[in-house]
Amino acid sequence: MTPVVTRFHSLFERLMREFGYEAPTLETFDSVVARAGHTLLFFADNPERSKETLDLAVILPEIARAFHGRFDVVVLLPTIANAVAPRYGVRRWPALVLLRDGKYVGSIEAVRDWDDYHSEVTRLLKREPSAPPQPIPARAEVTTARGDH
Repeated sequence: MTPVVTRFHSLFERLMREFGYEAPTLETFDSVVARAGHTLLFFADNPERSKETLDLAVILPEIARAFHGRFDVVVLLPTIANAVAPRYGVRRWPALVLLRDGKYVGSIEAVRDWDDYHSEVTRLLKREPSAPPQPIPARAEVTTARGDH
């Protein structure tokens, strides 16, 4: 049987190859994020759907460099990112989520200016873990006074 080879966008591959960022599978995700210390999760979207994902893929190593190893960086490729996004209340891609000892600290959604990233990551590194935002519930079916749908 021939193994299935999955190719990712070259910028995602660069993050893993050049910077050594881990890209867990669904099976390894829980053990990767449960590690001690701070972990910065990069929620990547399909670049065809969200061009901003590629912008953040370029900015991400600069963010990590600015904080001199204060956190590990983990790349969540689109399939995994979509699967675990509800767990962290992620609503807009691309997104960064900071964890401490596997617990949610906070998030930065959508592409921002450099100063925003720097100030937000600085703020998040000082915060204690908390519950992530709750996902927006699906809209309930509305019934009329007569009970019609």
